[in-house]
Amino acid sequence: MTSPLIQTPVWKKLEQHQAELKSFSLRHELDDTSRHADLNIDAAGLHADFSKHLVSKKTLSLLIDLARQVNVEPARNAMMAGEKINLSEDRAVLHTALRAAAGSVIKESENNIVPEVQSTLDRMEEFSGSVRDGSYKGYTGKSITDIVHIGIGGSDLGPRFAIDALQDFAGALTIHFVSNVDGSALDTVLKKVNPETTLFIVASKTFTTAETLLNAGTARAWLIDKSGSKESISRHFIGLSANVPAAQKFGIETVFPLWDWVGGRYSLWSAIGLPIMLSIGGDNFRKFLAGAREMDTHFSTAPLEKNIPVLMALLGIWYRNFWAYPAHLILPYDDRLGKMAKYIQQMDMESNGKAVRQDGQPVDYETAPFIFGEPGTDSQHSYMQLVHQGTTPVPVDFVACIKAHHKLAGHHESLLSNCLAQSRALAIGMTLDEAQNDPLRVFTGNRPSTTFLLPELTPETLGALIAAYEHKVFVQGVIWNINSFDQPGVELGKKLTKEIQSRLEDKSSDKLDLSTEGLLTLIKR
Repeated sequence: MTSPLIQTPVWKKLEQHQAELKSFSLRHELDDTSRHADLNIDAAGLHADFSKHLVSKKTLSLLIDLARQVNVEPARNAMMAGEKINLSEDRAVLHTALRAAAGSVIKESENNIVPEVQSTLDRMEEFSGSVRDGSYKGYTGKSITDIVHIGIGGSDLGPRFAIDALQDFAGALTIHFVSNVDGSALDTVLKKVNPETTLFIVASKTFTTAETLLNAGTARAWLIDKSGSKESISRHFIGLSANVPAAQKFGIETVFPLWDWVGGRYSLWSAIGLPIMLSIGGDNFRKFLAGAREMDTHFSTAPLEKNIPVLMALLGIWYRNFWAYPAHLILPYDDRLGKMAKYIQQMDMESNGKAVRQDGQPVDYETAPFIFGEPGTDSQHSYMQLVHQGTTPVPVDFVACIKAHHKLAGHHESLLSNCLAQSRALAIGMTLDEAQNDPLRVFTGNRPSTTFLLPELTPETLGALIAAYEHKVFVQGVIWNINSFDQPGVELGKKLTKEIQSRLEDKSSDKLDLSTEGLLTLIKR
């Protein structure tokens, strides 16, 4: 049975319109002075240039019609109001409440949740301040010098990305991240740190995540062995969890709470952001929240045709569903944003990598693209050959900062020149004449990209940039009629891991498939 999305009147019009654009030429269109003005938006400290896309005014009009026909605006309002839009888990989705202004009223199950959010934020700031100024002491009376953050997925990727991005605002603390269950990851960190001056943060929303608990248990045993006492745990372990009793049973006395209406991949604004605050300080963390809040306001109030996250989402729909482009490239021209693609991968692919609609029926259209990327200019010497001349075009998001954060002569000008050159080359290509009749050097052009320019990389602009991607993912989920806030595909792997580990430890004799049986036999031999 054909899905309601494909039956919307505008869907067929978009299919027909895409066929009409086969002769569309960005090289020609970019000479239109009105195009740049119409397709550039400034909001929340970001400048977004959408002019290098395979769209005309008619395209955008049809895409906006699609958004309205599938009720993007009511869905957005429902999310912001705290309605339970996560239907499979019967939960609200209120990561936006984590960055709401103090004094706001945002209700979840009839309770205003803002006071509790602000109270937790105040506790985080007081605690991080005491660690940063050295007044918080370890079990031997020494100040903390190192933080070891133990988490995985959303409890790891967001803080890890943000701390790297905001390294220019960092204090004296050295922050290490351990997420991989591979023992070499934790072992490498433990060899670097002093138990007397190390604080462990265990981040797990449920406090049942197997990988996190294994790493945390090993770290706890290491600390007890080095200190000679279990009493050291109270000064050297902090918990971030919605399951406070489980964290306390583990031996952690100080626990900063989460809430079930915060998804893991949207949680860096919450207590999961404690390592960010420890790195950049409470004032800068509040600026980080303020930047995201400004983007929330833009998303909630700007007309759809001038709304950065909405246009990001609609252009993604345009290429995924009507041009059959399977991938999307995140290309920051700033080394501090080196972990951006990995962070957006989880946000996008775990949220919208679904093949079943909200009503339980299979989708009959493509959903989330494959997200990848690394910083420019390194990428120009790896996968950009394919992006320029490969058989399948890949839409690109370029991200760059106008102002340099260093004083090295010539470097920033070279960086920005490379960024703009890559987007220009993708758009206009190179003709056979320009290539001096060498077909190997012909670039077809017409390869779409968005360019985001930040005045400079600050807590505010980073917060706004992340929030823009969050809202983009949400809008696409609404259009595809999938739940962007659950992840059942992750759960199956966890279940099977337990079964196989039981076999490896000779605690089970349950039979598995012949391939896995063969591998187990080889490993155990």
